[in-house]
Amino acid sequence: MGTLTTTDGTEIFYKDWGTGRPVVFSHGWPLNADAWDDQMHLVAAHGYRAVAHDRRGHGRSGQPWQGNDMDTYADDLAQLMEALDLRDAALVGHSTGGGEVTRYIGRHGTGRVAKAVLLGAVPPLMLKTEANPEGLPREVFDGIRAGVAGDRSQFYKDLSETFYGANRSGAAVSQGIRDAFWMWSMQVGLKGAFDCVKEFSETDFTEDLKRFDVPTLIIHGDDDQIVPLVAAGQKSAKLVPDATLKIYPGAPHGLSAIGSYKDDFHADLLAFLKS
Repeated sequence: MGTLTTTDGTEIFYKDWGTGRPVVFSHGWPLNADAWDDQMHLVAAHGYRAVAHDRRGHGRSGQPWQGNDMDTYADDLAQLMEALDLRDAALVGHSTGGGEVTRYIGRHGTGRVAKAVLLGAVPPLMLKTEANPEGLPREVFDGIRAGVAGDRSQFYKDLSETFYGANRSGAAVSQGIRDAFWMWSMQVGLKGAFDCVKEFSETDFTEDLKRFDVPTLIIHGDDDQIVPLVAAGQKSAKLVPDATLKIYPGAPHGLSAIGSYKDDFHADLLAFLKS
């Protein structure tokens, strides 16, 4: 574990496990690097170097008033990649972290990147517009902002239900997983959490996706109640040249933490890294 101080003075916390070709994980909102522990352990145990950071405003990283925007998130990732001299890396992003990875490639290219994985990721655009009728209406995101600004502790407890599909019949998610989600969520600063809602919902990643020129695996659950498949994974797969789209039947947004969905993701991730 270590910290990096960015050019604007923000301290970024990161984990760095194992040795070998790097696999760099970017977490979803409102979590932190701990949400990737299962996958970091998996790849490090298979001969890779696993790196994951807490996005600014989240977890153990600094909580600046400014800079809680997608461009700065991507620039923070670029500074981490350069500071650790990570090369030939696989970038893995979940949800908002998928947006961070996408904007990183859009702004910084793939000179240090060999592969990319987008898991339940927010690109190309979550917000419903005339040009993006499959997106979610602004009222949904206004509701998230209200929840964060109001009783955020209860809001995060409630959000874990749809995040992991606990409201579905036969759901395999444990109370422990939901409790961990709440604990990680309560570590994000209010300002960073609030600002990030606009970034993950209103950022248009279309042009960034078109700049991908490395093998890309896009994985999405068809029962994702947070980031709808039709507005995200399916559209991204059409924009990224030669992307591979894998749809997990019945899988929720937080599929990487749950039973057979986690097993399937681990198998697909390792196979993709080895390919």
